[in-house]
Amino acid sequence: MKHFLLLISCVAIASCSQQKQNLNFLEVALSSDNIKIKRVVDSIDDYQVQIKYTQIDRRNDSVFFTDYDFQVNDSMYFYPASTVKFPTAVLALEKLNKVDSLSMHTKYYVEGDTVESTVAKDVSEIFAVSDNLANNRLVEFLGFEAINQELRDKGISPIRITHRLGHRSDDLRTKPIIIYLNDSTIGITSSILNKTPEELELLEIAKGLGYYEDDELINTPFNFSQKNFYPITSQHNVIKRVIFPQNFKESERFHISDKQREHLLEAMHTLPQKVGYDNTTFYDSYCKFFLYGDTKENIPEHIEIYNKVGFAYGTLTDCAYVKDTEKNVEFLLTATILVNKDGIFNDDAYEYEEIGIPFLAQLGREIYQQELNRK
Repeated sequence: MKHFLLLISCVAIASCSQQKQNLNFLEVALSSDNIKIKRVVDSIDDYQVQIKYTQIDRRNDSVFFTDYDFQVNDSMYFYPASTVKFPTAVLALEKLNKVDSLSMHTKYYVEGDTVESTVAKDVSEIFAVSDNLANNRLVEFLGFEAINQELRDKGISPIRITHRLGHRSDDLRTKPIIIYLNDSTIGITSSILNKTPEELELLEIAKGLGYYEDDELINTPFNFSQKNFYPITSQHNVIKRVIFPQNFKESERFHISDKQREHLLEAMHTLPQKVGYDNTTFYDSYCKFFLYGDTKENIPEHIEIYNKVGFAYGTLTDCAYVKDTEKNVEFLLTATILVNKDGIFNDDAYEYEEIGIPFLAQLGREIYQQELNRK
């Protein structure tokens, strides 16, 4: 099919006969006649779609990956939005282990703020409802340069996280963290001055026909060169390391404890109402695009989706590990799509509900249905 430049790579060592049994479910899914898929594929150049799907095979105690790509190009920019909260959350847990007196339940607050929190609470809020303030607190704790360097040291690249989400996004200096070490003492971290980020030089770094700024329409493409950069390949590599750490060398893993990993995984798939959020506003699929994004019905308990979504500037992205505990189905899927028909950014006229989320939901269902029949 036109536009289907699919790069197939067998990450695990497998025999030729085993490889032939792995059908390209991604290509089949994108060939679907379902309108939610077809209307996007028929005008694929308009939506800047990128997809990475991984089949998972288990033999004895080993896990084997077979990766399939659609239009994945790390030089083609898309705005990652809240997906950057995932590595920030994992690295915050990892940093705690470098200080004997800290745990994920240690209380702290950011200088100048009145909100007390813990890293455990922040991680839960990041995945349950994609809370910006929880993410930004962890950014103050880590610093941008440390985030980027730690990820690169683990072989996760390209990546560049340079701004907070929601507010104070362009402040290069982190604020000190006040930490309650015990009932009578506190610790204060130093402020970190991060370097001014260089402009990104990538394809499609300037998008659209114009954008609104202070209620004024600017008739030039919107420039993303100072924004965060977290492409599909890097997102997929992060979730692989979290779900299947044993498949990576020690130097490539996130060094978190068993209890921390248990908390992280629980946060990644726990639905908002299970942690106290109103299920009318924060319904099950509020942060779950694949399979259920286009419905507000409850997600069955045997379907576990460990993921992080992002949506902003007309771009929708989901990075997920999907597991059906009843049918013994599991796979990894990461995808992004841009839905901005008028080409104007910051006008809040994006086709999230009409095109973007239905596409991602149906994509997940198409892959899942094929996985159900796979040996």
